[in-house]
Amino acid sequence: MKNPVIIFGANSIGRAAKELFEKNEVVVYGFLDDDKKLHQQEIDEAVVLGATDDGGFLKLIGKKCEAFVATDDNKLRKSLVKMLQEIRHVQPVNAIHPQATVSSKAEIGHGNFIDADARVSVGAKIGSHCMIHAKSFVGVETNVGDYVQIGAGALINAGATIEDDVFVGSGVTIVSGVTIGKGARIGAGSVVIASIKAGETVFGNPASVIKN
Repeated sequence: MKNPVIIFGANSIGRAAKELFEKNEVVVYGFLDDDKKLHQQEIDEAVVLGATDDGGFLKLIGKKCEAFVATDDNKLRKSLVKMLQEIRHVQPVNAIHPQATVSSKAEIGHGNFIDADARVSVGAKIGSHCMIHAKSFVGVETNVGDYVQIGAGALINAGATIEDDVFVGSGVTIVSGVTIGKGARIGAGSVVIASIKAGETVFGNPASVIKN
């Protein structure tokens, strides 16, 4: 990637993304964030330039700069991605740590965050705008949808299907071949041995549904 990048979100994810881009020798132009208290502040030697809807900086995206959306709030993430697609007609770029291992035979969409020591195996398919945290493992021929969050150290075994908007907590193990339905949430450290329906929240070993 030749162009510098503007990071949407001057939070912990944004800081991690900045370091990740710089490890790949990509210049970070600055941050955009809607917290006015941060505007013109310097974070890790990059300035918070203004709000996420600042037209003066948005007009650079797609011409002189790329964009990356750095937030783990899926609702906000979706709104920012939609804005970039509809107003600037661009897709956010991927942020992949140089110490992550992504198979050349895996498929990856746009706007994903893949942190250090994460591994995406041969034949795996990753959608767009996912967050795959450090030391997590996505197995052979696993299908991961859009806006999925996979916590640090999670282990997703071969052939699993993770549908859109799923949250997988840190240290989770998902056995081979199961399906995790859209919008499901899996608590940290859980072991999933059977498929989970859309919208369910599960926890434990073996993981069981938590009822409201």
